[in-house]
Amino acid sequence: MKLSFHGAAQGVTGSCHLLECNGKRILVDCGFYQGGRELEEDNADDFGFDANSIDYLLLTHAHLDHCGRIPLLVSRGFCGEIITTAASRELARLIMLDAAGLQEEEARYLNRRARRRGKSSDLIEPLYTTLDALNALEFFGRKAVYNQVLQLCPDIKVTFINAGHILGSACLVLEVTEKGRARSLLFSGDLGLGDRPILRDPDKPPKVDIVVMETTYGDRQHKQLEPSIDELYLAINETMERGGNVIIPTFALERAQELLFYLHAGKTQQLLSQFLQVFLDSPMAISATEIFRRHPECYDEQTAELFASGHDPFRFPGLHFSRETAESMAINQVSSGAVIMAGSGMCTGGRVRHHLKHHLGREHSSIVFVGYAARGTLARRIVDGAKSVTIYGDDYPVRAQIHTIGGFSAHAGQSELLAWHKHTGNPETTFLVHGEKDSMATFGHLLKNTRVQMPELHQVFEL
Repeated sequence: MKLSFHGAAQGVTGSCHLLECNGKRILVDCGFYQGGRELEEDNADDFGFDANSIDYLLLTHAHLDHCGRIPLLVSRGFCGEIITTAASRELARLIMLDAAGLQEEEARYLNRRARRRGKSSDLIEPLYTTLDALNALEFFGRKAVYNQVLQLCPDIKVTFINAGHILGSACLVLEVTEKGRARSLLFSGDLGLGDRPILRDPDKPPKVDIVVMETTYGDRQHKQLEPSIDELYLAINETMERGGNVIIPTFALERAQELLFYLHAGKTQQLLSQFLQVFLDSPMAISATEIFRRHPECYDEQTAELFASGHDPFRFPGLHFSRETAESMAINQVSSGAVIMAGSGMCTGGRVRHHLKHHLGREHSSIVFVGYAARGTLARRIVDGAKSVTIYGDDYPVRAQIHTIGGFSAHAGQSELLAWHKHTGNPETTFLVHGEKDSMATFGHLLKNTRVQMPELHQVFEL
């Protein structure tokens, strides 16, 4: 039995792990690298394995850094079965099509610039196209149901348990019998926090032999949620008093819906102005919100009761959904009194970049970051205090007020990660992935009664 790591190895994005056993090759996630241009170029590199040799792809959840390279995997020969939850299946379709569209759009934009500057040698092709994403959808097979055992093939079965991270997210429990010996492996995917709105709390994992777990926040705790909500309201109200707009780079899955939930509460409780206009300027986030409404099996009790009583926590007066490009461009005519939520959360692409172009230089406006910003991303450069940034080849000064509010993370913090790992018993080996090196090292020193490994990219382990 072999386990190898082909993404999120001593890094935070690009999750991709390969288990080889009983003559089968099982891939867990196939995600996009996100960050600076050099890191993003890694997406086009070899996977580290033959795509056409993979029998099963098990998808933990639909974030881009976990599903974003699936169309590329298919275009390079994958013809196995993709298995995930019903909610993740819908969201992955949305994410992959959006990623393809953004790549095509950016390629067109950059190619127009290159032609205008007489640099035809700089023309680029998208990593994959919308057609590639549509082709990938053909390989989604059985739908996993939380806590129900799924037989992949003789002697290999998998159980998806709720990870509480985003809609449909799961940890994977693999039970394998090879040469008469039974072994159990647990892949955390990304872990969420308990006692948060909308989604059910994460399930407690079983005792297993091998653990592969994320360490995004392995070196720190999150801010408390209630003070973070107050901080968000304060940033919005102060910006409104200055006569500016608030730009919130927003992850389309979970973060957008969570923010809508709190903005709805802020207006209902008169903690925010009734005249405040809110623009959700993200076709993907709008569609994701519609998908949320179709999956009550993922709701916590509070959210289920709200919907049952006819109250939609994702709608309120002053909220505008901007699907079309013309609607997005029209927002630029609104000079004050608005909260503009647009993707992507790390500012690596999407409509938020156009809003940043208009507002980074305005002292009256605010940019509010409410999610993780990986090294090398535009979001990280702004958070780290850059005086100017480059967007689509042009430089823009940073004069707007910059706020970083950490309590909204959809990832478990250090204490939650430790508590989750404790439930796995005393696993022989714990592989730490999906974290920056310092975070992994700090977390690894806290683990007891297990051998800790921090695999490098493409490293192979015999189990």
